[in-house]
Amino acid sequence: MTSHRTGSHDIVVGVDPERDWHLALAWAADEAQRRRLPLRLVLAVPPQHDTHHVDDTPGQTALRQAGADRLGQACNWVRDRQPEVSVTGDLLGGFPAPVLGGAAREARMIVLGSRRLGRTAEFFSAGSLVVPVTAQARCPVVVVGDAEHISQQPPYVVAGIDGGASATAALALAFDEADLRGAALRVVCVWQPPLIMLGDEEVALRAQRTLLSEATAGLSEKYPDVHVTHEVLTGHPVEELARAAEHALSVVVGRRGTGGYTGMRIGSVVHGLLHRAHCPVITVPTG
Repeated sequence: MTSHRTGSHDIVVGVDPERDWHLALAWAADEAQRRRLPLRLVLAVPPQHDTHHVDDTPGQTALRQAGADRLGQACNWVRDRQPEVSVTGDLLGGFPAPVLGGAAREARMIVLGSRRLGRTAEFFSAGSLVVPVTAQARCPVVVVGDAEHISQQPPYVVAGIDGGASATAALALAFDEADLRGAALRVVCVWQPPLIMLGDEEVALRAQRTLLSEATAGLSEKYPDVHVTHEVLTGHPVEELARAAEHALSVVVGRRGTGGYTGMRIGSVVHGLLHRAHCPVITVPTG
């Protein structure tokens, strides 16, 4: 296996001051251990009143103290789980989404828990994090809504690709994740038949299989220990990728880019997976 990944950037994880953070924090702590990276826990305390002046009201002071206590508990929890991981905690003022988006600028990866909000609530709720941070972050974003399926044998990671620029970066990270974990990699391309089929379906499927082979060729040489399978599925991308990843350690997809899973802000496929997949969802920006 490839070993000793190094880098000056850390893994950032958002700590929710009101809801359970154990699943996301466990994933982040274990990933920091695997990658030998420091872990930075960030908890944002939003202003209660005027955002242009220092808010030192008793209510805000109490919020900051509660946040500091929560952050301290989370740091201690990480140290108990992964004693070798260097962990720090930052209590920052501001609304959670922009605070975490700013923290992600220099991060190797950012990890969030999912509240499983509905589509409208996810876009417009003041406490919404997943969509705005995923859309704005320049690094991979991991959304942990459910626990990893570590009991599945052999363990596997799913990479969803479509031939776009964002898929290249996603596939590279998927290989790295599988290699770090000693897991297999299922590279999946979903072909959605058009309403009116003008050409030969078998020709279209053959083109998708060629795409998979070409996309993975160089990476298979770089990661010889990773067992790779290619799968061309037919149907709706969200449904098929979620089904393929039902027992996976994680599902990795690209976001943004003119050739990737494009759509409103983060793309319809990415958005669908964030709400449908029953494993951690890792989205990777182009480049």
